[in-house]
Amino acid sequence: MPSPIGYDGGLTCSIHVTDLDRSLRWYQEVLGFTLLYKIDELAWAELATEVARVNIGLGQTEGFKAGPGIKLTFGVKNVDAARAFLESKDVRFDGPTQEHPGMVKLATFYDPDGNALMFYEDLSEGAGGAS
Repeated sequence: MPSPIGYDGGLTCSIHVTDLDRSLRWYQEVLGFTLLYKIDELAWAELATEVARVNIGLGQTEGFKAGPGIKLTFGVKNVDAARAFLESKDVRFDGPTQEHPGMVKLATFYDPDGNALMFYEDLSEGAGGAS
């Protein structure tokens, strides 16, 4: 049943960063996101992810310090391969990949400002991403 709010199916996740240009390079080169636009006067940019209609907005904020909060979690076909690629780019991970057999693999990593992000691989029976 549709919500009375009238969602259109799009989602933009806003992330605070301390250096917009550095973060743009990282999100493009490391995670493979595509720049949609950048507005220098607002210190804001949006990138497209491979998830349909899910974008990442980066906003430069002076004095920002990452802390606990929302953790964007992206589904991948193979967590081990995705992790190996990010590790080759010197991305910091929060300990080893966690596995819950028959359910999910999880790997938490950090962007240059310390914002936590996560990959998950669905291991449930019939999952498209199961290895």
